[in-house]
Amino acid sequence: MSEAEAKISTRRKIPAIWILPTVAFVLGIWMVIYTAINEGPEIVITFSTAEGIEAGKTKLKSRSVTIGLVESVTLSEDLESVLVLAKLDLSATPLLRDDSRFWVVRPRIGAAGISGLGTLMSGAYIELEPGSGEPSDQREFKGLEQNPVTAVGTPGLRITLVADRAGSVGTGDPVLYRGFQVGRIEETIFDAATLQVRHRVFIDAPYDQLVNTATRFWNSSGISLSASAEGVKLEIGSLQSILAGGVAFGLPSDLHPQVPVKQGAEFKLYDSYESTLEEEYRTSADYVVSFAQSIRGLSPGAPVEYRGVPIGEVREIMLAELARIGTRGSGAPIPVRIRIEPGRMKLGDDEAGLDGLRQAIDVGVGRGLRASLQTGNLLTGVLFISLDFYRDEGAAELGTFAGYPTIPTLEGGLVRIERQVSSLLKKLNAMPLEATVAELNATLAVVRSLVA
Repeated sequence: MSEAEAKISTRRKIPAIWILPTVAFVLGIWMVIYTAINEGPEIVITFSTAEGIEAGKTKLKSRSVTIGLVESVTLSEDLESVLVLAKLDLSATPLLRDDSRFWVVRPRIGAAGISGLGTLMSGAYIELEPGSGEPSDQREFKGLEQNPVTAVGTPGLRITLVADRAGSVGTGDPVLYRGFQVGRIEETIFDAATLQVRHRVFIDAPYDQLVNTATRFWNSSGISLSASAEGVKLEIGSLQSILAGGVAFGLPSDLHPQVPVKQGAEFKLYDSYESTLEEEYRTSADYVVSFAQSIRGLSPGAPVEYRGVPIGEVREIMLAELARIGTRGSGAPIPVRIRIEPGRMKLGDDEAGLDGLRQAIDVGVGRGLRASLQTGNLLTGVLFISLDFYRDEGAAELGTFAGYPTIPTLEGGLVRIERQVSSLLKKLNAMPLEATVAELNATLAVVRSLVA
């Protein structure tokens, strides 16, 4: 029996030259996978300008903690805005929500104070404010041009104040209740459709419970100086309102709290606290009164009074209507439109009261009712319109001008006094003073001769 021969084979070995590339390849694959797993998201933020933003330098922060870096800054396709590409840390991913907000933090000086001073040394950065919703996959955001006044999720009430003009109220101004700040003005815009100024206001909880349907809001911006027919009025608010302006609210003394309001409710913004005390009337009648004398000192809003009792106000000086009918520049009287409210005359703030007002004026004009200009204040020269009966005036009827009934007028105020003085002087000049003095001198001479 023959012995089996052993078969000897050699195992192939990896050449040493391939060890290093293989390890490098494996490490590369691992780094790619690790980076993909741990890399944060990329987001695009749109701004109107790239002021203060630099690629590779500008950081993204949330609550003063760095969470990302700007990678590139480019113009949009329409060249109307700037696209900022930024990469966030993976830990910051939950901060991205549908209502997250971004804005550039830089030094700003405004009514609410000075902010962003820390960026003078470190440079501007982009602040991320997480929204109140759930984390989402949204990666494109519209950046804010101004710092938001109120943080997302702050409990409270948002309402809108409507005014005819902005005055001194602006974004960031405080909202005061009995001198204590309970909210702020978030935004002020001009509505071109209605020609009104709209202020978006936020009132912090629990002070939002102070607002109800009977609440009145008024401008409390620092120092207020006004001149009217009643005289000169100076109002000085708190130091905070003097420095920053603001809006105050409360209930007039004759009103009681009513139904709480919902989010987005609208209120009228009054010029002053005194104007909130004036009762608002639903019905009114417009009339035109024309004056041949100067109306310097008469302006829209001036009171219309009946024997000292306010019954309405001046609405407009109707120069456009005067020019439209071709009498402007011909010395024609200047028409003034006034508004009379029957509720002020205790006739009722309804259609029945309005009919009673029209009938009373119609009958009154036939019995001597006339309108005249009177001086409300000698210091300021402010005028108002007075309605009164003049029994020596003849009977008259209501006319019409530009579709409005007209009330007859007569001269009043200083002009009437001037004419009376001028008439008196003319009579004095017409008297034979020289002949009278000569006769007196002759009489005195006769008396002296008799006495002697």
